[in-house]
Amino acid sequence: MAEAADFQGTSASPARRWLRRAGALLAGAPLLTGLLQLPAAGPAQADSSGAVSVSLDSLSPSAPTDGDTVTVSGTVTNNGKRAVTDAHVGLRVGPQLTSRSEIDSVARHSDEPQSGAGTEVGDKYEEKFDKLAPGVAEHFTISVPVDKLDLGDDGVYEFDVTLSGQTSAQAWDQVLGIRRTFLPWQPSEADTKTRTSFLWPLISTAHLTAKTGAGELQTPEFLDDDLAKELAPGGRLAQMVDLGKDLDVTWVIDPDLLASVDAMAAGNYRLQGADGTSTPGPREHQAVAKQWLAALQKAVAGKEVVALPFADPDLASLAHNGTSVTGSLSHLKDATDVAAITVKTVLHVTPSTDFAWPVNGAVDPSIMKVATSAGADRVIARSDSLQETGGLPYTPSAARPVGGGTTAVVADARLSTAFGGDLTKAGSATLAVQRFLAQSLALNAQTDKQRSIVVAPQRMPTATQAQAMATALKALQGGTWSQSQDLSAAAKDKPDPGATTRIPPRSAYPSSLRRQELPRAVFDQIARTQDKLDNFRVILSDQSRVVTPFGRAINREMSTSWRGRKGEAAGYRDGVEAWMDDLSKQVKLIDKSETKLSGRSATIPVTVQNNLVQPVGHLVLRLTSTMPTRLKIGDKAYFEQRVDVSGGHSQSVKFTTSANANGRVTVLAQLYTEDGQPYGDAVSFDVKVTEVTPTVMLVIGGGVLLLVLAGFRMYSQRKRAAARQAGEDGPGTAGEDAGGPGNPEGSGDRLPEESDAVSGADDPEQPSDPAPDTAPESADPSGTGERVDR
Repeated sequence: MAEAADFQGTSASPARRWLRRAGALLAGAPLLTGLLQLPAAGPAQADSSGAVSVSLDSLSPSAPTDGDTVTVSGTVTNNGKRAVTDAHVGLRVGPQLTSRSEIDSVARHSDEPQSGAGTEVGDKYEEKFDKLAPGVAEHFTISVPVDKLDLGDDGVYEFDVTLSGQTSAQAWDQVLGIRRTFLPWQPSEADTKTRTSFLWPLISTAHLTAKTGAGELQTPEFLDDDLAKELAPGGRLAQMVDLGKDLDVTWVIDPDLLASVDAMAAGNYRLQGADGTSTPGPREHQAVAKQWLAALQKAVAGKEVVALPFADPDLASLAHNGTSVTGSLSHLKDATDVAAITVKTVLHVTPSTDFAWPVNGAVDPSIMKVATSAGADRVIARSDSLQETGGLPYTPSAARPVGGGTTAVVADARLSTAFGGDLTKAGSATLAVQRFLAQSLALNAQTDKQRSIVVAPQRMPTATQAQAMATALKALQGGTWSQSQDLSAAAKDKPDPGATTRIPPRSAYPSSLRRQELPRAVFDQIARTQDKLDNFRVILSDQSRVVTPFGRAINREMSTSWRGRKGEAAGYRDGVEAWMDDLSKQVKLIDKSETKLSGRSATIPVTVQNNLVQPVGHLVLRLTSTMPTRLKIGDKAYFEQRVDVSGGHSQSVKFTTSANANGRVTVLAQLYTEDGQPYGDAVSFDVKVTEVTPTVMLVIGGGVLLLVLAGFRMYSQRKRAAARQAGEDGPGTAGEDAGGPGNPEGSGDRLPEESDAVSGADDPEQPSDPAPDTAPESADPSGTGERVDR
């Protein structure tokens, strides 16, 4: 029709008539045909190609049966510069499409008028517009009984909606706009039905940080409040649950999402601020989270639930860049172990943890090895990665044994990518639904052999994508050529002996996906954070308060959701490591200033501070002298003591020291874990030794001895003088002097000094106390804030 219209537009000018005659005489009919077409096609195409856009907003029912009425609605918009007159929207049924590749071809040219169109159903089933002005959009709705479409055998038919009319430049009726889609036609039950497993993913980005509050409840801290928006009515996750509850699907859930929603539902969560502070989350979001969890629990009741490893780790990044970093695979094992526990705790169902799901189902030998290293023996691949090479004329079943007890569950690429585009416009969503159904019916018609087909859509469908998926699934599950099946049943189905089981080489991995992978530096940082956590955990009395939030945060650092978000991923990892550093620094040594030490021995106190809320132990404090010949700690160069400190307290540990010489000595204090690993920063301080040496002690002792001898000599001299005086005076005089009757007062002529000396002549000698073996402590201060205990 389009080609005929173009031919009718040939102008019959005199020059062209002359050219036509000359062509007939010189070259014959073939050349004449070429000359006629060249000038005619140019103007017509330039003016009509895409002049009017046709949007197909709805087509109901998507898969009609006998007795149905097909209703089509949409919008036509004049994108040209000229008005379109005598316009009408009509419906056309094109040829039956006998292969899946034909469907692909029609979809690629869905809006090209030059590709031709089917025959119009009839003027009774059209909508007319007298004039369609430039830039004007007009809505249309057309209903036609299915028996008027003259559909023949069962199968997929091209179904076109066209806008025909004329312009001032081309005053004849022609197709100015078209929208091609598909009409699946299977009015009766198919002899053999495809068993279809549709994965319904509940996956989100990372929301929880590693931070928790200091109280018993350990209040969680969220990166932002985006999760609440997804859970609220109308939000993406709210619609996924609301739409999925009525569908026969296999729920594929990231346990991290459940843990995050559960934390929000508990209340008292906080939101991270840009300046490092946090604010309380809105209380009303607690109710939103509770409602979502309750709805999800009802939706999954009696359905198959597959739990991915916690936080949905990026298996391809781990396989290509992480396996060379020690400990990386252990994180995958941890994420798998905690997955089942989380799902069962939150949803009260026992999930399957046998499946691994690489990004876009792209696999190579290294990805398969990593995917199964944590215990999964079924890997969800996709047919555009594990492509068929056996020349089968039909799409084989999904299950493929690939060796080592591992099964590759190969999802159909065409069906899995049907809803991956921008479906915010109703027209795009309608086309996606019709194409999905057409591919499904064409697949079923390939052979009478019953097969199990898996559909694995994108990980995080938007709300509009989810709506289109649900529309298609309702039509499929209510149709006549497919029946629902769980993913586990598809994995256990008997494999087709002719299907490809060879995993593609690493070189075949798509470069577009490789560019989005987490680099090795990411896994190096994760390993560094894990080492810090391992060093910190050993000193804690309640390790779970730290190990659990940090372990899950490290899982999130490996999440598939970071693809395409390099900056956000780096910020998250840096935040986790910084918080780890901050926590570990809460247990530290208090800095010391210079200490003055006098005497042969003394004790030096070193203080350990614990600003955590829980007690810490399993620590050893080592004090080391850098000059043990001058100052020893205990009886050697260093000494260690066990340390246990209550939460929010400090403890002083005292070390006995002995000095051998004067001078300044640098002393190092360092905490160690019980396994000998240094903990925290060392503290260095100087000790100034002012010990009195043995030579000085001898000088002082000699001086004291001389004083004692001098006193004894003076005493002896006075005693002899007193004796001589008594002999010269005689006995009588002596009696009077002693207080006899001749001198009743007894004190008139003698010297007080002599009298005192004589009166004490019979008392024993009282020498001074011996000198101490060490000099007294210096009266000088030992330094600001410091005391040395003797």
